Amino acid sequence: MTETRSVVLGCGAYLPSRILTNGDLARMVDTNDEWITERTGIKARHIAAEGEKTSDLGLAAAKAALKDANVEAGSIDFIVLATSTPDNTFPATAVAIQAGLGMTHGFAFDVQAVCSGFVFALTTADNFLRAGHGKRALVIGAEVFSKILDWEDRGTCVLFGDGAGAVVIEAQKVQDPMRERCIIGSLLFSDGRHKDKLYVDGGPGTTKYVGHLRMHGKDVFRFAVNAIAGVVEKTLHAHNLTPRDIDWFVPHQANQRILDGTAKKVGIEPEKVVVTLDRHGNTSAASIPLALVTAVQDGRIKKGDLILLEAMGGGFTWGANLLRW
Repeated sequence: MTETRSVVLGCGAYLPSRILTNGDLARMVDTNDEWITERTGIKARHIAAEGEKTSDLGLAAAKAALKDANVEAGSIDFIVLATSTPDNTFPATAVAIQAGLGMTHGFAFDVQAVCSGFVFALTTADNFLRAGHGKRALVIGAEVFSKILDWEDRGTCVLFGDGAGAVVIEAQKVQDPMRERCIIGSLLFSDGRHKDKLYVDGGPGTTKYVGHLRMHGKDVFRFAVNAIAGVVEKTLHAHNLTPRDIDWFVPHQANQRILDGTAKKVGIEPEKVVVTLDRHGNTSAASIPLALVTAVQDGRIKKGDLILLEAMGGGFTWGANLLRW
């Protein structure tokens, strides 16, 4: 007996050309390479150019994913964009990407779950396809966090970068979801009691202005390791898997200490963890697809591999996707 599942056809990414190193930051704020590296694992990050928008990054990543999947934009039925840095309060930045691709059919919308955004967007698109609302979709994570940072706050400005990543997914009939290529399952969570631990201190409904990113780092770290480990364990348990069954763990790239702590807590071998944090910084909703594309392009991730994605972001929000590549 067959059932409808979502299969990843291809992936693509885009990074702005400007690279900001820890040395560059040391000339801007009271910090240094050793301090940043020791606490975060980050060495450099990409920064969007003046006038370069989230939609520009997302469009470039979308085109790269379409090329990798060997499909035309006209075959896409809908777009789900994960972002916390939209071009405008409205309309959705996804429609700008839709227009940029020359699409005049289907639908496009944004999902906002901060650093968990791509996991939420992929889950949403998967559910749409499995319910019959289209055959093929673009799922994108794109951010320009550099535009909401307080560049005098060394506790946050050293952490984030800009970028975009995307995947093309297609509804297909499969007989054995655990063994065939498809998105196997997803889990999503949020807990609004922690919304003041990682937030932007502005918005159209409050200050009328965008504001800057603010974070209580120690609180976020403590919550992150436990929440991420918990969702990983629940995902594995739901599908009768052990950490040894996972071929590649592709986590949100927030902090090297969080990555190390989570992998150790759940028993995933360090060599199975895909890390791009050192080169990209924390790119929020773009971090998972950027890491995914990196590991696919360098040959680590191959067709048939079992992949586990996870993320945690402001809200707090957190979740995981399990898929066979």
